Amino acid sequence: MQSTDKIRRADSPHATVTNIDPPWHAAPTAIARRFHQICAARTSEVVSEYGLTPLQYGALVHLSGQAGQPGVEQNTFADRLSVDRNTASLVVDQLVKKGLVERQVNGADRRARLLNLTPKGEKLYGRVRPAFLTVNENILAPIMPRERKILIDLLIRVIEGNLTDGKRGIRRRNRSARAVSGAGIKGG
Repeated sequence: MQSTDKIRRADSPHATVTNIDPPWHAAPTAIARRFHQICAARTSEVVSEYGLTPLQYGALVHLSGQAGQPGVEQNTFADRLSVDRNTASLVVDQLVKKGLVERQVNGADRRARLLNLTPKGEKLYGRVRPAFLTVNENILAPIMPRERKILIDLLIRVIEGNLTDGKRGIRRRNRSARAVSGAGIKGG
């Protein structure tokens, strides 16, 4: 994927230099990491204004619109958020302390906890969401709307294609990664 376009050097009209793309342009993992850094930084800028981390905002996204419904079971919530159960529990604890989430014992299974946004949580989510959507639009601004749809579709296909076989491959890798780094978030 290296460009071999020739460009003239300013100091010599006869000498040319080959224009070569940086090495990371040929590495999907490096491209994904850089895209993630941009998304995380921009998201963090927006949500921190409301006293949230990106993961806490993600939690609000997954719990929004549940008003009047029995709630989301905490283990299901962990899967939706793509984090392990311990990390989900920590995020829920933080949001409960902020008064944004309520945790109730499930009447059908007393070991399970059901999660809902509080009215304060719903209100905050409603205030943050427009700014978050604007950030997403700004991140994708360098490409045309049609290309945005294609990019999103392709990213979803790559992600879902790598979550086959019941996520076993990803969880297996993360266990060994956690043993080395102590990390608790699946899929980074």
